[in-house]
Amino acid sequence: MCSLTPTPSSLLPSAFSKFQLYPPPPPQFPSSSSCYSRLLCRAGSSVQHVSTDLKLVLHDALDASGIDTTHAREFREEFYSQIRRLTEIEKETSICINRHVDLGRTALYIAAEDDSLVSHSSVPLPVDAFISRLDDLSMDYCPHYKPAYDSSPEMFLESIERFLYVHKGFSRANENLFQSRPLYLHSVLTHRSGSAALLSLIYSEIMKMLRLWGLLYFDAEIFFPHDALSLPTGYHKQKSKESDQIHIMTSGNLLVEMLNNLKHAFWPFQHDSNKSLFLRAAHAANCVDKSDFVGESGSEIASAKAAQHRLDRGVWTSVRFGDMRRSLSACERLILLNNNDANEFRDYSILLYHCGLYEQSLEYLNKYQELKNLQDEVISPDPLCSLEDDAADKLMMRLNLIMMEQGWSQPSYSRNFLGNSSEPW
Repeated sequence: MCSLTPTPSSLLPSAFSKFQLYPPPPPQFPSSSSCYSRLLCRAGSSVQHVSTDLKLVLHDALDASGIDTTHAREFREEFYSQIRRLTEIEKETSICINRHVDLGRTALYIAAEDDSLVSHSSVPLPVDAFISRLDDLSMDYCPHYKPAYDSSPEMFLESIERFLYVHKGFSRANENLFQSRPLYLHSVLTHRSGSAALLSLIYSEIMKMLRLWGLLYFDAEIFFPHDALSLPTGYHKQKSKESDQIHIMTSGNLLVEMLNNLKHAFWPFQHDSNKSLFLRAAHAANCVDKSDFVGESGSEIASAKAAQHRLDRGVWTSVRFGDMRRSLSACERLILLNNNDANEFRDYSILLYHCGLYEQSLEYLNKYQELKNLQDEVISPDPLCSLEDDAADKLMMRLNLIMMEQGWSQPSYSRNFLGNSSEPW
């Protein structure tokens, strides 16, 4: 991983640069033409992210279709080099005191991989330049900090928020709009409008720098809003209430929130937001009983059919209708981050089904069933859970029938949507 050169400043010595916050990265894996063969559990390791020999297929499928994924693979490896430091304890650690994972750099690796997937540029996203921009926010705050002997923690935090949200103009993006800019850190730093997760990340990075410099002298926490409008704010933890606990954002939850936002934004089947992502994709694949969709509008039915038609024609991205590459990429990173979530394997499986990668789809659906069987049986009152189980069973049955047919045993990348290199924009 590239080292970070300290940002010069006349206000503070270079010894206060951000790289001291994080331990040196562990040894990198040797290069390989199949980079995901090394993203398996390692003997003797205390951190295991993937406990099977299943391979993630997006980059290989794109390569087979003639799309260069060199930069995407490099940034995925860098992303993995960060999350492999996440122990179970570290996952539950607040982003304000996290020290083992550079969350800002990890978020930029996510953005850089997706940028390389959709831009096909020979020039990668300049991660270090945006890291410097993130550091500069903390440096720029110093002239606004006017210590006073009677300054309270509340006044200190208010000055940070006035600097971030008023002076710098950062704002909460409208989550009801289909936009990608608020979901990537480099875009948020550029356009100053972002999701609650990324604004919380930026706030926490400023806090950690101020604590490193000895300016933050009390135990501060960030209040993460769960509504669609509020901004992340700071508070003195010693004065917190029990109800504040659910608003503490941990390192693991922040990464999951960021990736889930991307997964939802780029899911190729955007119709009927009341149903889960899996059910929307299952509906488009005719794996859901139409009688269960009583009251469904004609526009929702047409949207599902249109989404499948776009994939059949080789158009994998469209304004307001998702992006298969970036939704697959988000699913793969969620699997790497938490390989115990059965639903992530299920969602990834149905996307692979829509891509025509039936063998891999079946493998991941089998993994979903294995994980689901290991979990305690809990009967959910939510009727959508029953619909999801029925749809997964129908998908399993269909995939098994396909695999029984001669000639379907190998992936046929040239037949799926990834083989079309034309850009719809």
